[in-house]
Amino acid sequence: MKRVHRDGGRRMTAPWRGMTIAMLVWTTVVAAAPPEPLAERMAALRERMVRDDIAAGGVVDPRILESMRGTPRHEFVPPPQRHLAYVDMALPIGEKQTISGPFVVAYMTERLQPKATDRVLEIGTGTGYQAAVLSPLVKMVYSIEINRPLGEKAAKLLTRLGYRNVVTRIGDGFQGWAEHAPFDKIIVTCSPEEIPTPLVEQLAEGGMMVIPVGERYEQMLVLLTKRGGEMIHESLVPSLFVPMTGTAEDARQVQPDGTRPQLQNSSFEDLLPDTSVPTAWYYGRQMEVVEGIDAPQGQRYLKLENHQPGRPAQLYQGFPVDGREIARLKVSLSVRGEGIREAASAEETPSLGVQYFDERRSRSSRAMLPIGKGTFPWRRVEGALTVPPWAREGILLVGMLGATGRLEADDVRIEGVRR
Repeated sequence: MKRVHRDGGRRMTAPWRGMTIAMLVWTTVVAAAPPEPLAERMAALRERMVRDDIAAGGVVDPRILESMRGTPRHEFVPPPQRHLAYVDMALPIGEKQTISGPFVVAYMTERLQPKATDRVLEIGTGTGYQAAVLSPLVKMVYSIEINRPLGEKAAKLLTRLGYRNVVTRIGDGFQGWAEHAPFDKIIVTCSPEEIPTPLVEQLAEGGMMVIPVGERYEQMLVLLTKRGGEMIHESLVPSLFVPMTGTAEDARQVQPDGTRPQLQNSSFEDLLPDTSVPTAWYYGRQMEVVEGIDAPQGQRYLKLENHQPGRPAQLYQGFPVDGREIARLKVSLSVRGEGIREAASAEETPSLGVQYFDERRSRSSRAMLPIGKGTFPWRRVEGALTVPPWAREGILLVGMLGATGRLEADDVRIEGVRR
């Protein structure tokens, strides 16, 4: 058996790889009253998030870890989602937008290599969380949001929380912010099909840009560095971000078809050029793609393994699904297990699931197909997941959901059944 890919990252510098981190500790000279129970609880959850999801995932910059530890993410998510604020997952914030998962925010920030003297342009303010994380790391953050209600709400929140070096505006991020250019760094938190030319022009010589680029459900997070007026490209990891709206979306050539939901690279056979990263899948945790003659389909299969109850071991893929046309999804996959035990509850057991979102990303629900526990040979697991009529997008998860043991999976399939 040949190991091909670990923890969903790049070779050698995989962002998901666990390691020991030396952490900075900040002190305050202002005496304060004892923390309120809510503040104390949220601080504890942030500490766990930084330790188990971000540092264990491979982010090593102590300044970034401290900024993640000090940024109150629960303030930046809608009240109905606040119980999930410190879970490593994207959350809907309305207006067809989401707030990125904490690890993704930390990873993109680290790849940007922020310096205290940097002037940073952010495209896609959302609720302001990414700007808040950048604020203590750089000189100035200029953030653009195309959606007026979101942008105005974020501006008020950032002001209330005391982020004085963040300037926001309402506008089309495709055009950048020419009057404040050039920028030392640019971070884009929404996905265009092609890299916007104005952003390239507004990046300073020697500057860096992190941006997700590609089709709606098959994107690549790219790092660009401007050297001698030329842009040096480095592909980082597969990703899934909401589309860049406005000019970028108007020019998009490939539009998703929600009446034909399907997965890409469902047997993990295709890898990105010169890497061991499987195409179309993203945000892997504690996973490998393994080669073996016993693969049920092709030559490779997925392996998820977790030894700490509650820790994520998973892989995702997005796809379009129109609940007006599709009543349910027939789902199936081949699986093999060894020593799988649930964690704190019966729900923490390996599953194939789909998180549905509506058109505005203001509503979501999850449907799950349990895979099984214990030790068992390769077998086929099949089921049907109901699609809500309001669904327009699905995020498929193959995961341990906090259970311990080893799960191997291959040949994941979905098929839409019309109403």
